[in-house]
Amino acid sequence: MTQQSVASPQPGATPDKLDAAVLKVAGVVVLGAIMSILDVTVVSVALPTFQNEFDASYARVAWTMTGYTLALATVIPLSGWAADRFGTKRLYMIALALFTIGSGLCATADSIGELIAYRVLQGLGGGMLMPIGMTIMTRAAGPHRIGRLMAVLGIPMLLGPIGGPILGGWLIDVASWHWIFLINLPIGLLALVYAQLALPKDAPEPSESFDVLGMLMLSPGLALFLYGVSTLPEAGTFTDPEVWVPMLLGVALVVSFVRYSFKPQHPLLDLRLFRNRRLTIASVTLFVFIVAFMGAGLLFPSYFLQVRGESTLHAGLLIAPQGIGAMVTMPIAGTLADRVPVGRTVPFALVLIAAGFFTFTQVGPDTSYLLICGSLFVMGLGMGGTMMPIMTSALRTLTGPEVARGSTLMNIIQQIGGSVGAAVMSVILTNELNGSRPIPGLTGSNGEPVTEAGLAIAAQRQPELAQQVPDPTLIERGLAFAADSFAATFWVAFALVLLTFVPVAFLPRRWERSQSRDDQPGEPSTPVVVH
Repeated sequence: MTQQSVASPQPGATPDKLDAAVLKVAGVVVLGAIMSILDVTVVSVALPTFQNEFDASYARVAWTMTGYTLALATVIPLSGWAADRFGTKRLYMIALALFTIGSGLCATADSIGELIAYRVLQGLGGGMLMPIGMTIMTRAAGPHRIGRLMAVLGIPMLLGPIGGPILGGWLIDVASWHWIFLINLPIGLLALVYAQLALPKDAPEPSESFDVLGMLMLSPGLALFLYGVSTLPEAGTFTDPEVWVPMLLGVALVVSFVRYSFKPQHPLLDLRLFRNRRLTIASVTLFVFIVAFMGAGLLFPSYFLQVRGESTLHAGLLIAPQGIGAMVTMPIAGTLADRVPVGRTVPFALVLIAAGFFTFTQVGPDTSYLLICGSLFVMGLGMGGTMMPIMTSALRTLTGPEVARGSTLMNIIQQIGGSVGAAVMSVILTNELNGSRPIPGLTGSNGEPVTEAGLAIAAQRQPELAQQVPDPTLIERGLAFAADSFAATFWVAFALVLLTFVPVAFLPRRWERSQSRDDQPGEPSTPVVVH
């Protein structure tokens, strides 16, 4: 993300107040943020529906999330260069159009492959909306009002995790899964008209060159590696060429990118920043945390839908306590980050996450909803006090142009961590479910044997199936096995959360002297966009 300075406010102007012109621009950016943030959380409750509609494994449909976040990671480093080259207004409207067109195409998908491809297109637009929108707002209001701007942008960031699953569940229940994408069309068209009228005219100023070679190595490398990982449950073994060939090619491309990235003057990702010890520690902490938290987070709605037989709307409502918890602590954590070193606050937030997470390692087919929702709320409290302080701590030690490059790096790490987490957790869950006992003489539409867990999950969505099963204990055993499969997957995520305590122990526990004024307690922290 590119950070631009603007002229100081005129004498007599209120330094902190956001005037009507700035609020008009902020309205455009908030509309785009609502679309892009809601789309991530809305789709999370639709994954079991995609499994049923397209007769695909969980690991396969999880690519509707993985492909989207990989596309986000691809365009985030591109956005700063493109904004200088083509102008922020033009680029923002292109991003809105791409996202809206991608949403419309998603609703027309006839296969899971088509849906994944259209989600990638959607992600290419969505990935530019937040960083370009932040650049537009910073230029309009100036860095001296960035705190107020972040409060405005914080509205969709806080409400997205709460409203997204509920909206997605309601739309699927009352209409169909197509509407979780179709709803973006009127909002997108409104945002395009609004952007044309409200955003200031472009004044492109081409600056540094774009690292095309770096992008051609990093993005395909990550996609190939994750494709190999996600193919493992269907292949059944690492020795299958469809597993090890893309994984090997992916690793080779990523390693080549790392070696190459130290050569260009303006690399796609400035890995030289890892010479900064605090940024390195924060990056490792963030990556491990995101893999565990975001990866397992996709499984919560699936547990409610597949094991407990809830409707998609109820699943969305049951997940809401996590977003409410984050909404409570995120403003507090933002205030504390300016006054207390993160090494003294983040460990306590992480303890809350670990405590809440442990409940899910014990889930069964009839675990108390009061216990589950309480645990989600506690996890949300911890999450609100973890991510933003870690990222802010990392960027606080950077100065000048390093801030923009560091912000890009941290956002990329966040997206890659989310992609890896989604792929890994879906693979583990699919592999666990595949271990269920097959029912003799019963095969599915694809010719594969039907397992007890598969039959039980299908019966939760189609109660008439349960009435046709001569042995009711099959359903009970299947649900118990499915719950155990979720619990085993949550154990892996829980172990990763505990592993996060290792790098967290090295986060700064006292203020360090620096030339940057942002290092001093009580001063505003560096703005960070979390997508």
